[in-house]
Amino acid sequence: MKTEKTRTLLIGALAAFTALVGVAATLLLFPDALAATPAAAAAVAGEEAAWGLLGAALATGMSALGAGIAVGKLGAAAVGALAEKPELFGRLLIFVGLAEGIAIYGLIVSILILNRLA
Repeated sequence: MKTEKTRTLLIGALAAFTALVGVAATLLLFPDALAATPAAAAAVAGEEAAWGLLGAALATGMSALGAGIAVGKLGAAAVGALAEKPELFGRLLIFVGLAEGIAIYGLIVSILILNRLA
């Protein structure tokens, strides 16, 4: 029972770390994301841009969080299945790759949002 709680805590921590990495990657890829618009006349456009940037960051972060949870649970099950049947390695690798694709979809959505703002 205690190992199950520890495993769940580790998976949650890994997922949260993955989400933080996603948000950091978005901010590193687009360093002007946090820059404020200096002109007061562009306040409306700045507000829309801020919401767009927030949406892009959330898309990346939440998709990375989902991918982290999926890979954590699927990876544990895959290792268990692989211990019993080593011939399933190729199939399990595909399943883990599909779970990681969730983060890539979020990054693509984020890039589309940021391109729309520019």
